Amino acid sequence: MQKISVLLFLAWVGFLFYAGIALFTSGFLLTRLELTNHSSCQELPGPESQPWGSQGKPGACWMASRFSRVVLVLIDALRFDFAQPQPSHGPGEPPVSLPFLGKLNSLQRILEIQPHHAKLYQSKADPPTTTMQRLKALTTGSLPTFIDAGSNFASHAIVEDNLIKQLTSAGRRVVFMGDDTWKDLFPGAFSQAFFFPSFNVRDLHTVDNGILEHLYPTMDSGEWDMLIAHFLGVDHCGHKYGPHHPEMAKKLSQMDQVIQGLVERLENDTLLVVIGDHGMTVTGDHGGDSELEISAALFLYSPKALFPGAPPEVSRFLHTYSAAAQDLQVKELHRLQNLFSKASADYQRLLQSPQGAEAALQTVITELQQFLRGVRAMCIQSWARFSLGRMAGGAALMAAACFLCLLVSQWLISPGFCFRPLLLTPMACGLAGTIVCAGLLTTTGLKLDPVVLGAMAAVGSLLPFLWKAWAGWGSKRPLVTLLPIPGPVLLFLLIRFAAFFSDSFVVAEARATPFLLGSLILLLVAQLHWEGKLLPSKLLTIPRLCFSASTGPPQRNGTHALGLGVGLLLCIRLAGLFHRCPEETPACHSSPWLSPLASMVGGRAKNLWYGACVGALVVLLAAVRLWLRRYSNLKSPEPSVLFVRWGLPLMVLGTAAYWALASGADEAPPRLRALVAGASVVLPRAVAGLAASGLVLLLWRPVTVIVKATTGAPRPRTVLTPFSGPPTSQADLDYVVPQIYRHMQEEFRGRLERTKSQGPLTVAAYQLGSVYSAAMVTALTLLAFPLLLLHAERISLVFLLLFLQSFLLLHLLAAGIPITTPGPFTVPWQAVSAWALMATQTFYSMGHQPVFPAIHWHAAFVGFPEGHGSSTWLPALLVGANTFASHLLFAVGCPLLLLWPFLCESQGPRKRWQPLGNEAEARVRPEVEEEPLMEMRLREAPHHFNAALLQLGLKYLFVLGIQILACALAASILRRHLMVWKVFAPKFIFEALGFIVSSVGLFLGIALVMRVDGAVSSWFRQLVLAQQR
Repeated sequence: MQKISVLLFLAWVGFLFYAGIALFTSGFLLTRLELTNHSSCQELPGPESQPWGSQGKPGACWMASRFSRVVLVLIDALRFDFAQPQPSHGPGEPPVSLPFLGKLNSLQRILEIQPHHAKLYQSKADPPTTTMQRLKALTTGSLPTFIDAGSNFASHAIVEDNLIKQLTSAGRRVVFMGDDTWKDLFPGAFSQAFFFPSFNVRDLHTVDNGILEHLYPTMDSGEWDMLIAHFLGVDHCGHKYGPHHPEMAKKLSQMDQVIQGLVERLENDTLLVVIGDHGMTVTGDHGGDSELEISAALFLYSPKALFPGAPPEVSRFLHTYSAAAQDLQVKELHRLQNLFSKASADYQRLLQSPQGAEAALQTVITELQQFLRGVRAMCIQSWARFSLGRMAGGAALMAAACFLCLLVSQWLISPGFCFRPLLLTPMACGLAGTIVCAGLLTTTGLKLDPVVLGAMAAVGSLLPFLWKAWAGWGSKRPLVTLLPIPGPVLLFLLIRFAAFFSDSFVVAEARATPFLLGSLILLLVAQLHWEGKLLPSKLLTIPRLCFSASTGPPQRNGTHALGLGVGLLLCIRLAGLFHRCPEETPACHSSPWLSPLASMVGGRAKNLWYGACVGALVVLLAAVRLWLRRYSNLKSPEPSVLFVRWGLPLMVLGTAAYWALASGADEAPPRLRALVAGASVVLPRAVAGLAASGLVLLLWRPVTVIVKATTGAPRPRTVLTPFSGPPTSQADLDYVVPQIYRHMQEEFRGRLERTKSQGPLTVAAYQLGSVYSAAMVTALTLLAFPLLLLHAERISLVFLLLFLQSFLLLHLLAAGIPITTPGPFTVPWQAVSAWALMATQTFYSMGHQPVFPAIHWHAAFVGFPEGHGSSTWLPALLVGANTFASHLLFAVGCPLLLLWPFLCESQGPRKRWQPLGNEAEARVRPEVEEEPLMEMRLREAPHHFNAALLQLGLKYLFVLGIQILACALAASILRRHLMVWKVFAPKFIFEALGFIVSSVGLFLGIALVMRVDGAVSSWFRQLVLAQQR
């Protein structure tokens, strides 16, 4: 089985899953129809309406304007309680200690002094509570949809009728200053604009100070009809520090001064509107639909008295949308239209007969409120319509891909099975069918849907493969033998599968995952005890090489395995201390260790934590170096090992220096702030550059061995080969390589010209037994440091626990995996399941949750404090790397499950009898010592080695595929559930993205092992050819 075939098969299986995920997503996350109709000032709001306030003048608006100018101050994330007036405390009562309360004193003073000129309302924001969606809702009056949250940082121009469009069409001058999101939403709509970059959530002052520089001069100039100022400092302060930090009090006090300055400059015909687009959670995040996130403040003020309300213009939109989309419920639509007609008629009668106006007006207000609530509920239900056909097709494709992984993983260990002939024809059929369908769609003028074409290609290649494989191989065996998952593991997978259908479990998964992982570990220890694998050492008997088993003491006993299990459970418990509570559990308190050090107030505590974080980096570096030194790979002169010696300490120093600057940047002296800002850019990029350089060196020279050439008396040659001369085929080479290593301390016959006078040259190679694992551990360490930079400083302790947990789990699993020589090699299902579950547990320990408000947006600015300009892929890449760091690391390190049992072979030298000569000669020959083969045993059967890598990859994809399939089915079946958009839809999106990252990481990890294997083959080939000269 060639290496390229293994990689192609894994890529094909990944494509099957991707096609299923894309097809399901296209049917599940639908956007609503955006109307391009634009109303005019002369159009009446209803068919029976009369021009109110215009006295029927030609060309006049149906509603006379009350104010000639508007100042709209949008304070991003202005939660209602930030602006809510605070009752005065008595002389014996302690003052309120929350930093965000009572800071907008100007609002309270105006409400008390001029109650008829000011109003304060609690505005309820429709989720998702992200800035771009809220701006669309505020300016258009429509509802945001769920999928729009994905375009929060890639805004597109609004095509619907909106407030800015109406003002510019009426010839009004609209001036804007602040968040540059408005630039993308309303390109070219402003008569004057001052845009400032908005995505840098660490920057509290640039946008606000830029607004203040232009706000009052523009207002005094009078060259405007509507002035919009979008402040971002409060929102960024929440993201960086949280609402309970003293910086929030400073920022709110600044906004209070802004409001006071505006009130002093207002004229009688001007309306001041101060509004928040959404709120924020207790951690300063937003995006969901919790009460704190949807609660925003709305303050109105004018030097003259405010006006009463008037009937809203919603009926026309409802009529136009129902005619264009035709997806609203007919009965509910008629009911709402009749309700609106009745309210309009009552309002007309009120205008004509003002007797009893107060009671009649209250009736009209109640009817209009019922109408608006009914329209909102109907639109929300309508805009959540699903394409059941696509959802079913996507789920079926993912289920078929899981079934494929399960079958082929079992067939691979069967003798004689070869999937290459089965793969080529189906892939060609799928590609040809897709090209034909695309051509037909193009010639008929129909729209090409890449998602549908990808699904057709996946199905067109999958069905022929399953048919040919079953006809040629599967039908010859009972179906039960093709499903070899052990009972306990199957029960675990079923529990995991069923749990995704419970919103309570999804919410509490952060607490349930450590329990499941601990239960699985206890099951592993008990299974080792029941199978008797804890007491005896592994028997490594190879009859054809006359290799006897070791007679030394057992290396793995019950106490050792029990210690590994206890240590692993302890690490899981410690990792559970780093947790972030979901918003659905208000009684839970998130770990304070997830916040960055910059948010800490006490200098002493900050210094102690900084020392602990740097200590974790040093311990991690020392552990990796000691591990490499134990297997002597650190003594190799290869460039990658030299980088581990010198490059990794530089990465640790760069990371520690960046943390020091980031945690104390606000406290830096003014003369050093420019230097600190420059170092904050250079240091993260330098660490990432060093990591990339180390990975390139590792790919270039991955073989970390020591080669020694000495001269001396010739010794008997003990390499047994069935051929004469140099190897002439790959099979000859694959046979002789393990023997060369087994006898690598014996000399190679051959004389080089420069050593002819000194005698024969003896070439000895060391540390080949850990050559694969050394490359994997080095690669994982180089990946970990850039990923660590994207997290808060104290997450370094989680990374340290991650490596320690992996080390303990690998040793525990190695105790139960038998070493079979010459093959086949296989990794048990319980090992793969535990590895995948540990990735999920680490995801939660890093402070993540499968909800949008929990995304660590600050990761986009590590190394880019000034933002990324118009680029969206780089910040998305950084945020994605932060979110799915655990998925990537565990997927890349998945091949260690196969390599570690061989690595854990006893390290002591073994005695081997010389096999040459007759029996009498063998009895008198001395014993010679040799090192254990360890990972070189995998090369004794290259076909089994490649098959084991493919089987491991398919098992891992199966476990991950079961999870994404369960999330898809849960979101599909419970699509009308109350918590579908709050729990099930975000969970599906995060699982889908995590599956994509994990599959790519798995592909890269297996490719790295194969790169090392190819380099080892080339290295041995050179030694064999040098011997023959």
